[in-house]
Amino acid sequence: MKKILIGIIVLGMAVLSCQNQKKESETNMENPFFKEWTTPYGVPPFDEIKEEHYLPAVEEGIRKHETEVNAIVEDKSEPTFDNTILALDKAGQLLDMVTSTFYPLNSANTNDKMQELAREISPLLTRHSDNIMMNAGLFEKIKSVYDKRNSLGLDEEQLRATEKYYEDFVRNGANLSAADQEKLRGWNEELSKLSLQFDENLLAETNRNFKLVIDNQEDLAGLPEDVIARAADDAKGFGEEGKWVFTLAKPSMIPFLQYSEKRELREKLYRGYFMRCNNDNEFDNREIIKKMVKLRDQRAELLGFDNHAEYIIDVNMAKTPEAVYDFLMKLWHPAMKIAKQDVKAMQAIIDSEGGNFELASWDWWYYTEKLRKQKFDLDEAEIKPYFSLENAKKGIFYVAENLYGLQFKQRDWPTYHPEAEVYEVLEADGSKLGVLYMDFHPRDGKRVGAWSTQFRDATYRNGERVPTVGTIVMNFTRPAGDTPALLSFDEVSTLFHEFGHALHGLFADGPYDRTSGDVARDFVELPSQIMENWAAEPEVMKVYAKHYQTGAPIPDALIKKLEMSGTFNQGFETGEFVAAALLDMDFHTTENPDINDVRAFEKTSMDDIGLIPEILPRYRSTYFAHIFSGGYSAGYYVYYWAGVLDTDAFYAFKETGDIFNQEVAAKFRKLLEKCGLADGMEVYKTFRGKEPSIEPYLEKKGLK
Repeated sequence: MKKILIGIIVLGMAVLSCQNQKKESETNMENPFFKEWTTPYGVPPFDEIKEEHYLPAVEEGIRKHETEVNAIVEDKSEPTFDNTILALDKAGQLLDMVTSTFYPLNSANTNDKMQELAREISPLLTRHSDNIMMNAGLFEKIKSVYDKRNSLGLDEEQLRATEKYYEDFVRNGANLSAADQEKLRGWNEELSKLSLQFDENLLAETNRNFKLVIDNQEDLAGLPEDVIARAADDAKGFGEEGKWVFTLAKPSMIPFLQYSEKRELREKLYRGYFMRCNNDNEFDNREIIKKMVKLRDQRAELLGFDNHAEYIIDVNMAKTPEAVYDFLMKLWHPAMKIAKQDVKAMQAIIDSEGGNFELASWDWWYYTEKLRKQKFDLDEAEIKPYFSLENAKKGIFYVAENLYGLQFKQRDWPTYHPEAEVYEVLEADGSKLGVLYMDFHPRDGKRVGAWSTQFRDATYRNGERVPTVGTIVMNFTRPAGDTPALLSFDEVSTLFHEFGHALHGLFADGPYDRTSGDVARDFVELPSQIMENWAAEPEVMKVYAKHYQTGAPIPDALIKKLEMSGTFNQGFETGEFVAAALLDMDFHTTENPDINDVRAFEKTSMDDIGLIPEILPRYRSTYFAHIFSGGYSAGYYVYYWAGVLDTDAFYAFKETGDIFNQEVAAKFRKLLEKCGLADGMEVYKTFRGKEPSIEPYLEKKGLK
């Protein structure tokens, strides 16, 4: 809303202004973002929020935030922690409330209108952020507090908040000349638009532009009954009654690749997947990638770095791109050695069956299943009946209760979609910790993958803690007919993983928004990945892995087979991951960021490391959302970097002989609560007492 200056308008304009203000006031009263939320825990009133509410609320949030920032700048008193750092830290609450609702929904439940809004809102937010970060008067005050920080008697958390805000401003252009700041503003805005377009293209290519329709029952040969039933349900959803539809959503695609005997159909489906946004159509992402790589490189150089990777990794635990490359290559070489051995073994199966062809990438899942059966007498179809979604949820709650005493109570509170569940999270003594939403299945309007975010981060207002309202979002196998959602063990691990992120958010407890729960990008996957360890523990499996029909716990013999096959297929799994991580690094360290041909760049990158043709990088360039729209640019490596940490951290429990050791659990919870107080490795050493070694991680993955 714009203020009208008194004394410079004629009477007619004044009357019109009053009418407009009355109309705006009436509209604002209807806008949930302009009211106090009286919902439990102040969760968003999803049933009241409409698409037309977002833009006015964002605009008002920006205006209020600007007013708060101007008050800091115009304060004539000497800059102090309270009147500068603290005042900035607690500013912008309305804007935070709006964006923390809008963006999670734009990922989990979007539509054409939401995407249109995102295209309008994102540039506004980028400009607003730049206006703050390049506000010379504000930076002068922050720098004044920063320069004398060691003489102000600040406590540990105040000191950390001061240093992080100063670092933020410097890294976002506060020290640049006016001319260079103008360049940076333009690049930032263009990057925000390109990132959105990348994501929209990928959503369309994944959820709308391809499906494999089967109308001949013979083409279902080899597929388990539950997979066929889900494909029939999907067909009904697409208006293909009486047929079977397989999509590019992994719960639909992967079982088809694992079990279908129709090689030509496996190829058709997988080719649809790996050619997303690379089809010379309106959804092609190659030009977007070329522009983003160039702009990121220009921005990094303007800010004093050799390339984008150096800029990003400078504040991570790894510190340098060279350290990342060195780490990844320690995984790459043993992974490729194993992968080549597996290729030979699978080719031998093909030959023994009379197949007159060479193993190709679309064959990998199918012959991996045969090889698994051959080596371990283990078939994933034998496992899935024990991993229903409902039982897997009991597993995560069981672990959280036994580690931290937490209770999860499902509530009938406002949700953003009928499939989303909401839980109140209580401490062992019944006191309130927070709220967690869980959203499990693929649908049109939900982006691919799995993630965790917050509708509200834990914060402090007027000295009291305001709890987290978190969410975890997955794309798991749906129920079909009388069969519940049966998960692969990989999906079970994903649930535990995202739940670990949620616990991190629920536990975060710091007085300053900038540092509460804040960790380096290559530390952030530790809280999630450590949870995956409990998923595989026999003691835990016996609690949650129960047959969906009989209720019988998973047999010891089956657990033993799972344990023995724990490092199976690591040549592929590690190989495809590290290939993608190295592709990410190559894009963001290239000496020539003027990329002429994205396909050629990717091929050269993969040829240089010796990726075998039977394996593709986990994410090819045109659908590599982690790095082009998801915040992991020059950072996809972090999952395996954090793997070193989580392996070592879980061993802290194992070496006590009790995976629920209360003393270790309390120390780990403290790490999650206060992880924003120092750099990643220093925080980790407060828990473990030492830096971790890569060797146990290599052994865990069977790479040593």
